Amino acid sequence: MSPKDAPPPLPEPLRGEVADSHTHLDMQDGTVDEALAKAASVGVTTVVQVGCDVKGSRWAAETAAAHENVHAAVALHPNEAPRIVLGDPDGWSRQGARIAGGDAALDDALGEIDVLAALPYVRGVGETGLDHFRTGPEGMAAQERSFRAHIEIAKRHGKALVIHDREAHEDVLRVLEEEGAPERTVFHCYSGDAAMAEICARKGYFMSFAGNVTFKNAQPLRDALAVAPLELVLVETDAPFLTPAPYRGRPNAPYLIPVTVRAMAAVKGIEEDVLAAALAANTARAFDY
Repeated sequence: MSPKDAPPPLPEPLRGEVADSHTHLDMQDGTVDEALAKAASVGVTTVVQVGCDVKGSRWAAETAAAHENVHAAVALHPNEAPRIVLGDPDGWSRQGARIAGGDAALDDALGEIDVLAALPYVRGVGETGLDHFRTGPEGMAAQERSFRAHIEIAKRHGKALVIHDREAHEDVLRVLEEEGAPERTVFHCYSGDAAMAEICARKGYFMSFAGNVTFKNAQPLRDALAVAPLELVLVETDAPFLTPAPYRGRPNAPYLIPVTVRAMAAVKGIEEDVLAAALAANTARAFDY
């Protein structure tokens, strides 16, 4: 194993308990129990396991049912909806190549998500939203239709809405406005600037910051965190992605949350214990556990 593939070392434990508000345990090495034990050893005692397709959402629900400190979010990822409707001849997603299923196939998949969203240990509907980075113009209609359907599912079941917003800020805010956002709405891996953070704050949307807030080129994200109200801030890994500096490029996991928490506390100019306590309370409030 080369150093860049090796898991980063355990950070100094936090003195309080916090939650990883967004992780993908199904994409990480090792067992769920190993990941949870390692995280708990540094103070990360709760995780929200997030589904990106029907299969992953089923797995998230099953994992949450089996582990007291795991909560599930279920959805079709914004890039999944166009693949279902239009097909995926290159098969770059985890399911491999797929043929076009049209709107009927998307309706079937949304129906599966709706069933899962009713389960008690499923606390969120997401990650859903819009992604203008990976989906071209031909996939936008499917993506937006899927997003609107997820908003309706979240509201009907009284679950948090977990948003994936990649290079689509204005359109995401527009759709939320048009549909009416659920009572609890979380911008996962917040990627907007300070001006957008002020809009989110006015709307009462939670902003969840990931390891990329530590990246050298991420000053706009730190500016956003600086203006985000403390009671609306969450922390996440989005593991195995977005590993915080100085471990960028190596595999991420929930046990690395303390690295990001300390960087966030420095940006906010508050003690890490004060931030950790707020993060724990905010995540429980956002996901109603």
